[in-house]
Amino acid sequence: MALNILIIDAQGGGIGKQIVTAIKQNILNAEITAVGTNSAATSAMLKAGAHNAATGENAVVVGCRKADIIVGPVGIVIADALLGEITPTMAQAIGQSKAKRILIPINHCDNIIVGVPDLSISTMIQGVVKEIHAIIKPE
Repeated sequence: MALNILIIDAQGGGIGKQIVTAIKQNILNAEITAVGTNSAATSAMLKAGAHNAATGENAVVVGCRKADIIVGPVGIVIADALLGEITPTMAQAIGQSKAKRILIPINHCDNIIVGVPDLSISTMIQGVVKEIHAIIKPE
């Protein structure tokens, strides 16, 4: 049975695109669904190789019901984050999902995460892959 991984991103989808690429290269038994808050984000993740893709609030809500793991920037769990692209309904669906959440600490849009080193995006995405492996094969 494939692991259902939901990747959520906003704006241009650049982080989501990198996450899709890294997961496809490192997690063999994954069904990747990409949900963008807008069509540009969705398109970027689909071009990176997501198996399924959709756009908008309802796609986030439905995707959260089916996901085993949700991945995205930390703003996806904060209403009105990512320049207002995350609706309260989206943040609630992600926060209440039974899926494991792997959140990337991006310090943007007035949300600052204290105590997290300033790592490159590629280093944080390697951390995402490591966390997914830990979920699949707990030590």
